[in-house]
Amino acid sequence: MIKLFGKLFGIAWRIFLVFVIVSVISVVLYRWLPVPLTPLMIIRNIEQIGDGKGVVLEHDWVPLDEISPKLQLAVVCSEDQNYLKHFGFDLGAIKKAMKENEEGKRFRGGSTITQQTAKNVFLWQGRSYLRKAFEAWFTLLIELFWSKERIMEVYLNSIEMGPGIYGAEAASRHWFRKPAKKLNKDEAAAIAAILPNPLRLKANPASNYVSTRKAWIKQQMNFWGNTLDYNKYKDDDEPSRAN
Repeated sequence: MIKLFGKLFGIAWRIFLVFVIVSVISVVLYRWLPVPLTPLMIIRNIEQIGDGKGVVLEHDWVPLDEISPKLQLAVVCSEDQNYLKHFGFDLGAIKKAMKENEEGKRFRGGSTITQQTAKNVFLWQGRSYLRKAFEAWFTLLIELFWSKERIMEVYLNSIEMGPGIYGAEAASRHWFRKPAKKLNKDEAAAIAAILPNPLRLKANPASNYVSTRKAWIKQQMNFWGNTLDYNKYKDDDEPSRAN
């Protein structure tokens, strides 16, 4: 029994080491390389085939300087207003989400942009403790090896922004028939507004719900001064925000 336990422990330890090495190498490589395909894209295509639908996958990788700064700011205002300050986890947002969920309000998550990037690029969907543990590990690696600009670049090129639509460039052309670098403030806010449920919500034409979210996001963008400064943002320079 002891020998068997020792062998199992040895196998588990080797698997763990391989996982650590492979995950670190993957994160380091994606610091520079575009992400061609994500697990979610594959899963969605399988779901489309299972539903008897045609396979739809629109995904065009573009560098960050070809994505409108307004969209970059809009997703920060919508998804993670402490993005430039935290190291992958926003404890305040997590506590607030847990409290609202306990009070029976509509379920909301406390995931940061970095956590969403870790999930989108490296993992599968779901809320199991195992996946959350992997998400935390990849989140730490991403914050360690990538800059905030790179995290935003990968996030905006990988996130689901409509049925079969992935990334800012594909979303911009799908919803507004223009490249992502030409999105104006209203269009950027509209795309950010559908991120909670991109399979059901539409950026254009916007429903009443999307229009309300879009107006709130634009208000937040005004408080930020319509810019997202990656280099000069400091803890004591946090802009005022409406509740």
